[in-house]
Amino acid sequence: MQSNIFQKIEQAPKIDFGDNLYRSFELFKKIWLQGLYHGLLSLLVSIPFLLLVYAPFFTMYIDMFKASMNGRHYQPELDFTPIQIVVYVLLVFILAFIMQVINVAIISHFFQVCKKEDTGKPKTVGGYFMYFKYWKKILVLSLASLGIALLALLMCYFPIFYVMVPLQLIVPIFAFNPKLSVKEIISASFKLGNKFWLILFGLMIIASLIAQIGVVICFVGMAATLYFTYIPLYYFYKDTIGFEEEETTTISDIIF
Repeated sequence: MQSNIFQKIEQAPKIDFGDNLYRSFELFKKIWLQGLYHGLLSLLVSIPFLLLVYAPFFTMYIDMFKASMNGRHYQPELDFTPIQIVVYVLLVFILAFIMQVINVAIISHFFQVCKKEDTGKPKTVGGYFMYFKYWKKILVLSLASLGIALLALLMCYFPIFYVMVPLQLIVPIFAFNPKLSVKEIISASFKLGNKFWLILFGLMIIASLIAQIGVVICFVGMAATLYFTYIPLYYFYKDTIGFEEEETTTISDIIF
């Protein structure tokens, strides 16, 4: 598998920027409802974690609101001990990684939805959380991605623009090759990202701008367009690494 995917990357043809976006729009028109479901699920999953993160400050927010209603200036007093601050920071990191694992699992499932609709093959794609069986690998991938990003950030800001492109490929490569090791997934992401860095960077920028259109129509609209950003990545993967023609195995249908 390792030599196979790297050989495909070496032999990957040139990507047509305009064709990628055109097909992305066409596919989005077919699966926008699935994108909405995935987007809403991601947002709903995030809410409990955000409530837990901001729970220690609820009293302060209430007092601040009361003061503003009475026309008074409110000066917050944070009387947390150093131990409490350390525990809180650790809790935030733990919750952030748990949320990251859930979101990566949901996004990976969306890539399978894209493949099913695009190829037209009668293939079950399982439930939204079917990738949870790889939660340990997702966690390690998330930690590795964070470490790479922090290292790039410490080397001034320019390197972060370089690594942000190949890091975007980690999820689609994992989604279609979950049996690969963490090292293989990251290596393949950087090898493919380096080869087509400029094209992929442009696709990311355009797709992100288009996805922001949903913000204009508030919560539901944002959820509906949020997942458009992953469709160009799907076609980018398909046009470079591609799928095995002889693939006949199906992913078991796991009930949501």
